[in-house]
Amino acid sequence: MMEYKQITKEDLDIIAGFMDRERLLFGEEINEEYSHDELASEKSYPSLVARVTSTEEVSKLMAYANEHHIAVTPRGAGTGLVGASVAVEHGIMIDTTLMNHVLELDEENLTLTVEPGVLLMELRNYVEERGFYYPPDPGEKSATIGGNISTNAGGMTAVKYGVTRDYVRSLEVVLADGTIMQLGGKVVKNSSGYDLKDMVIGSEGTLAFVTKAILKLLPLPKKSVSLLVPFPTLEQAIGTVPLIIQAKSVPTAIEFMEREVILDAEEYLGRKFPDNQADAYLLLKFDGNTMEEIASYYDETAQICLDQGAIDILIADTEERSLPVWKTRGAFLEAIKASTSMMDEVDVVVPRNKVNAFVEFVHQLRQEIGIRIKSFGHAGDGNLHVYILRDDLPEDKWQDLLGIAMNRMYAKAHDLRGQVSGEHGIGLVKKPYLNESLPEASLVLMRGIKKVFDPNNILNPHKVCQA
Repeated sequence: MMEYKQITKEDLDIIAGFMDRERLLFGEEINEEYSHDELASEKSYPSLVARVTSTEEVSKLMAYANEHHIAVTPRGAGTGLVGASVAVEHGIMIDTTLMNHVLELDEENLTLTVEPGVLLMELRNYVEERGFYYPPDPGEKSATIGGNISTNAGGMTAVKYGVTRDYVRSLEVVLADGTIMQLGGKVVKNSSGYDLKDMVIGSEGTLAFVTKAILKLLPLPKKSVSLLVPFPTLEQAIGTVPLIIQAKSVPTAIEFMEREVILDAEEYLGRKFPDNQADAYLLLKFDGNTMEEIASYYDETAQICLDQGAIDILIADTEERSLPVWKTRGAFLEAIKASTSMMDEVDVVVPRNKVNAFVEFVHQLRQEIGIRIKSFGHAGDGNLHVYILRDDLPEDKWQDLLGIAMNRMYAKAHDLRGQVSGEHGIGLVKKPYLNESLPEASLVLMRGIKKVFDPNNILNPHKVCQA
């Protein structure tokens, strides 16, 4: 394993020469939250946390770390689920949450320029108040846009609008040696050589440090309607999705959920869901500029669902009706987390027509090995969120069953021609499964790219494909 220099009081004094000491946390000043991400299964404290406020500070920190071979871990809001922001080699953690400013709204070019610490919910509120729309919609709205870019976050609207990568026009980044670079621009099209911007998106802070982003916006749709569709079985619900897609009805989102997760969310939120009697549900959303336009989409979709055995069609055509439904869907992760002592997650993505096969496999697996497993996900793009729950299992039994469950699920996803992660990334904890799922030639290329961007391997070491 590569040796890294550990931060000393002398290093702190030097760094305090170009950063405000009050924004530097050293040793015992560092809060426990900086030792882990949202799932907290992996913990390691950084030696120094630098709460940066400018690109120039990031550049100086990177140059110093590169010169002295100090590991650097980028961190936003810490909402990740795969240990990507865990400081394995201690070193310097660069916290971007104070770089939280909207820098420019360009209404002529339909772009928004932001710093990486802007929260997704703040970004969306900002643009929607001004009649614009930023479509990517991951479940965790308190994540930073820098974190979304680092994982190429997807979310519920990916089925119609795509993922984060589709809305990043340009990035300002700091390379491992402190060099500041501009990748991309406000242009709509670009065929000018290799797209380094797209390489950085989804690289989980291992290639470069994002300090600014120019994001593509759309006009805000004026109307939306949601459909909550109960089905007798999950197989019928999932089987209906390809028919909806084939009908070209263009839903904004198609989510699937099971009754047991809805009950968890009801208990967590302390309020009732509009319907909790069916075993499985599809939750669909349509948007457009007029109710007539949207009705032309959802009328056909409703009929398809009924033809496939749907019990009912519950229409939420006002914000008052739709908001509680989507708030419940948004609370699924926290509700499941609150129902157990510890959990780990799988966010595989499989072809849309294989979603039911995977979920049925999960049901069989939990019966076979005797552990609670909950799931929900994005039926429209084949991305599933599966949570393995510890409850009161002793540590050795938990680790044993967790390993079995993980190995079996990733093997099944591979058999179904799926991939290890649809949107949460690889980070630290999913590396073994990525290594097993990809050809060696792909891993060699990835490691070669890492070496070119970061020859001294100081940027977020041990993450994604690194040893």
